[in-house]
Amino acid sequence: MEYLKDPLTRNDLERLIELLDIPPGELVRHDKYFRELQLQAEDYVSKKDVAELLLEHPRLMERPVAATETRAIIARPSEQIKQLI
Repeated sequence: MEYLKDPLTRNDLERLIELLDIPPGELVRHDKYFRELQLQAEDYVSKKDVAELLLEHPRLMERPVAATETRAIIARPSEQIKQLI
């Protein structure tokens, strides 16, 4: 999925956050772009705040993300994908 060309909907993001077995804030990249926006990690720990941020700035989503109907993971390193199989 090319999520930058075809961004996730609010429902898609909320579902993805629910499927991840990690704190919601771990779905946010704290990279140079995050710092350029002058964002603070502690402001993005709730499911709602993370979803709002990623709707506005989809490139801040950690990737790659792999998902099934019942579970999702951030597949970094790529060997993590084995957890879904």
